Amino acid sequence: MVDGMWNKQKETVRQTVAMVLRQGITPRRLALTLALGFAIGCFPVFGVPTALCALLAVSLRLNLPVIQAANYLVMPLQLVLLVPFIKLGGWVFSSSQGAQLNLSALMHLSHEELVRQMGLYTGHALMGWLLIALPAVAVMTAMLTVVLRRVPALAAAEAGD
Repeated sequence: MVDGMWNKQKETVRQTVAMVLRQGITPRRLALTLALGFAIGCFPVFGVPTALCALLAVSLRLNLPVIQAANYLVMPLQLVLLVPFIKLGGWVFSSSQGAQLNLSALMHLSHEELVRQMGLYTGHALMGWLLIALPAVAVMTAMLTVVLRRVPALAAAEAGD
């Protein structure tokens, strides 16, 4: 008897979670939500992606749990992509400092020079991220839309898109 109750509760929780995740979501909007979550999760300023995802989800009326889940899923890439974003931004700005990225030299700078250098690296990283993120969101949205339209539970919501 306890096992039957457990299975019933588990199925009720599963249905509730599925309903919340699909609420008002068409394949195209879900694809956009995931793509934005993935791209913003790689934003090269620590602590900002979660707030940025929440702000975008509320302002664009996207699914908040889905965008945050995508954000958290790719968060390890935020650290991995930091140096490539700095180098790409340095290349765009034709800055020899961005191309070198000598981390050991940062240890010997004064506080003021360190802050200036970190600001420069942050600007380069933001530019590198923008160059990659904007086209990536468009490509991911298109690809994910095609994939999500094949999910039967989401195909029913297609008529409202």
